[in-house]
Amino acid sequence: GILDKHDIKIEDITSIIDSMEPVEGAIEFLQGLESKWPALILSDTFSQFAKPMMSKLGNPTLFCHTLAIDDTGRIEGWNIRCEDHKRKTVEALGKLNFKVIASGDSYNDTSMLSSANAGILFKPPDNVIAEFPQFPVVNDFEGLMSTIESSASDMGEL
Repeated sequence: GILDKHDIKIEDITSIIDSMEPVEGAIEFLQGLESKWPALILSDTFSQFAKPMMSKLGNPTLFCHTLAIDDTGRIEGWNIRCEDHKRKTVEALGKLNFKVIASGDSYNDTSMLSSANAGILFKPPDNVIAEFPQFPVVNDFEGLMSTIESSASDMGEL
């Protein structure tokens, strides 16, 4: 594959990711959220890619997939946690009598948003907004926090 052709190892990729910073306002948003409620990040990334950024975000709880890496750092493949893990996680939390407010930005999040007690689109592309008009749309962290607080209040969780 292309990684082998260019002799790219996991360390090459994670060093680039480590040079990146969280989106402006993300750390403060997450701290504010976690000061009020438990927070989970459900992602379709891989834990090895996410680790440098999660560290910068204060190591929030992350459920995602993993990469298969050999002893030399070569990426051999991937291990999907389970199909549609975001939706299944939200459904499992509901079965444990948790109320869930979920936020996401694209198609791969919509089954999770539909399964949550409240779903919110955060900075989605126009085609997702058009196809899923049932979800409120917010475009900044202040609006996201406000919409989460409003949803929590509607559920008696504020």
